[in-house]
Amino acid sequence: MERVVQFTGPRHVEIAEHEREPLPPGHLRVRTRYSGISAGTELTAYRGTNPYLTRTWDPEARLFHEGAAGIEYPVAGWGYSEVGEVVEVSPELDGTPGLPVTGNLIWGIWGHRSEGIVPAERVIGHTLPDGLDPLAGAFARVGAIAYNAVLAGDVHLGEDVAVFGQGVIGLLTTRLAQLSGARVTAVDALDGRLDTARRYGAHTTLNARTDQVAERVRDATGGRGADLAIEISGAYPALHEALRSVAVGGRVVASGFYQGDGIGLRLGDEFHHNRVQLVCSQIGGVPPQLSGRWSVDRLQRTFLRLVAEGQVDVTSLVSHVVPAADAADAYVLLDERPAEALQVVLEF
Repeated sequence: MERVVQFTGPRHVEIAEHEREPLPPGHLRVRTRYSGISAGTELTAYRGTNPYLTRTWDPEARLFHEGAAGIEYPVAGWGYSEVGEVVEVSPELDGTPGLPVTGNLIWGIWGHRSEGIVPAERVIGHTLPDGLDPLAGAFARVGAIAYNAVLAGDVHLGEDVAVFGQGVIGLLTTRLAQLSGARVTAVDALDGRLDTARRYGAHTTLNARTDQVAERVRDATGGRGADLAIEISGAYPALHEALRSVAVGGRVVASGFYQGDGIGLRLGDEFHHNRVQLVCSQIGGVPPQLSGRWSVDRLQRTFLRLVAEGQVDVTSLVSHVVPAADAADAYVLLDERPAEALQVVLEF
């Protein structure tokens, strides 16, 4: 039997069991070892705020349409940060260059399920580097999201960068921006996360609740403001403060998954008067100016290479490894007590 984590309604989680399906041509079967929970995108489905639950995305028109839901409960197998062992390969794939073989540990996306049936083209080159902790493979996608935001920001050596939100992706963004030569100011409402941000390379940390963030950033830059701000938390007030924090003509990369209407975001204020560039970063693609050289797959592979080389530490971000049978408890933790958790990983 295959076990799948599913949401049966807002804030309701269960483990469903299904008969094991035969392996179709062109696919691999992977037995899951670890599956990381996204505290951003996944929680929107868990809480019932995800736009797909109330509208339909038209991929050709690139528009959401009102009137019908794109997905309905039960929502099964969400998750995009999996690591597992290849246990079966479709016979006609034998000898495919770069394709993992039986027994290899690989990373990829097949959701919170005990086994994944994955198209071969999606896992070519996805064998875990030698000596890498298998838990690290669960960071390929979240690391790529952070990497994408930094590339969209076009960071230059010596620039001042403010990173808003110091959850897992925000901390990785802080580290990658620092590796890119930036002097990073990390912003969050939780002091524990700011402590971690300092270990990840932040030059300065500011508490979003108690510090006047934009004013402090401007004071630290001689009144100019940050060259770049990356907003990764998905909170509209944080996006507004990011817009307030950058210099005239500065850039703000919006990489959070914002929900509902933009309460707290006032585009007639600093955004308008300082002619701020507002750029979206979303892991469906890379910055257009880099699309000839970069791809989402390259982002993921390069991020894991940086981890394997010791330039980025990810395993210390794992705060909880939870048996898949207790997945409901893991979501309650992330939803109700976020200060107690960073990366929560399901173990199958």
